[in-house]
Amino acid sequence: MTNWQATRPTSDQARAWARVRANLRESAGARLFDQWLKPMELIEGDEPDTVRLALPSAFATNWVRSHYADRLHLEFKAVLPEVRSVVIETRAPSRTARLTSADTLDVVTPLRAVAAPRVEEAAPSAEQPSLFAVPAEPVAAPPAPSRARAPRAAPAAAPHPVAQEAAPATTAAPAIRVTSDRPPLDPRLTFDRFVVDSSNRVAFNAALSLAEPGPPRFSPLFLHGGTGQGKTHLMHAIAHAFLESHPEAVVLCMSAERFMFDFVAAMRARDTHSFKSRLRSADLLLIDDLQFIAGKDSTQEEFFHTVNELVGAGKRLVISADRSPQSLDGVEPRIIGRLGAGLVADIKAPDLTLRRTILNRKVADLPENVPNDVLDLLASRIRGNIRELEGALNRVVAYAQLTGDKIDLEFAVATLGEVLRGAQRRITIDEIQKLVSRHFELKPLDLVSARRARAIARPRQIAMYLAKRLTTRSLPEIGRKFGGRDHSTVIYAVRKIEELRDTDRDIDNAVRVLMKELEG
Repeated sequence: MTNWQATRPTSDQARAWARVRANLRESAGARLFDQWLKPMELIEGDEPDTVRLALPSAFATNWVRSHYADRLHLEFKAVLPEVRSVVIETRAPSRTARLTSADTLDVVTPLRAVAAPRVEEAAPSAEQPSLFAVPAEPVAAPPAPSRARAPRAAPAAAPHPVAQEAAPATTAAPAIRVTSDRPPLDPRLTFDRFVVDSSNRVAFNAALSLAEPGPPRFSPLFLHGGTGQGKTHLMHAIAHAFLESHPEAVVLCMSAERFMFDFVAAMRARDTHSFKSRLRSADLLLIDDLQFIAGKDSTQEEFFHTVNELVGAGKRLVISADRSPQSLDGVEPRIIGRLGAGLVADIKAPDLTLRRTILNRKVADLPENVPNDVLDLLASRIRGNIRELEGALNRVVAYAQLTGDKIDLEFAVATLGEVLRGAQRRITIDEIQKLVSRHFELKPLDLVSARRARAIARPRQIAMYLAKRLTTRSLPEIGRKFGGRDHSTVIYAVRKIEELRDTDRDIDNAVRVLMKELEG
């Protein structure tokens, strides 16, 4: 247990605590307040900008951290602007200085709350991420692992006080510092790590422009594209750049589902004013996956007014979805019109060149050496989205580290067998033979003939190499399709082309062109 100083907090913090308690009692309800929040005590700390709160058990401490960390910080911040963090700890009852009843006599009209206690919406799953693509944590909230799960059901569903006695609390919960100065952003998702080409250049430049200092040239920015195409990366990059140029700015990042959950929680707590104040105080608001509010009339009503307030105040607003505003079924026309009044930028599926460039960037950060032919395999076969592409690369590297095997083409195919089969467009050996024949100005029959002239043998080897790379046919099957040749001939052809790609630029360019055309 931590040894506490048995002295009273400063008078400013004591008065602030009285107001905060009054606000919490009003918004949370008497039952929840008495069971969970009333036992909290304010104690003296060493830092004037830090508020220290203590609870009698580790179980209660963890519950309050999970459900009220944000709320407590925002409530204290509203009363004492100099407060930058709130520390919630487990106390030793005999050593903690309690506030006497006299300390609460100077309670004035409670300040309006800044955030509402969070409650689940009954329909969706309880385990909803509060932010986009990064580990699920509360908006602008502490890094406590317990925040990864959605809060428990509203006040009526709070656990009975007996649960506190039954839970093991032999070890005091470690102190956690709660701040809301910055949202939890993935440090890897910045502008300088975003690979730009024609498929995403407009979206990238728009995001860059919105993050620049000065009045925004447009707002809202609406980003749309398929899953794993880079929308989340750009949203995080905007937040990083904006906070770098505006360190004191309020930035909020959340999914559309989290917006809905928090709004429903505010309605149940009869505290929608706090919800509105929290969102509309943001200098930059980022909302991901807007399509999830389709059909939610009351949520759409509040979302529309939030957009109007932020845009009217000259604030920055970034919204993403998996389709354009006009294609969002179940979303009110006035919301679609408001979003369309800003800048709409789409992110298209990456082509082969972009996928290969992204893999090069990713490999530069890895400890393992990944051969070019493995990278070519991944780029050519996994075309769905960037997230799947990076996941496949990570899987190959992880398996190599765990098994101690060397990464080569055979190892990659064995490791990613089902992934490659699921992502592969059905390319046939006949297609490959026709395309190679046309590229080298030969007849398809030349590739299956017995002729060994270099002008025919080399294109035949390239076709075998492509058949091995781009189809699921076995080596004997490939050999049979090339004039009944033995599987060892196919192995030799594949290895020969792999060697030539490293030394002969013409061969390498020809293979790249053919692969790009085959994948369509």
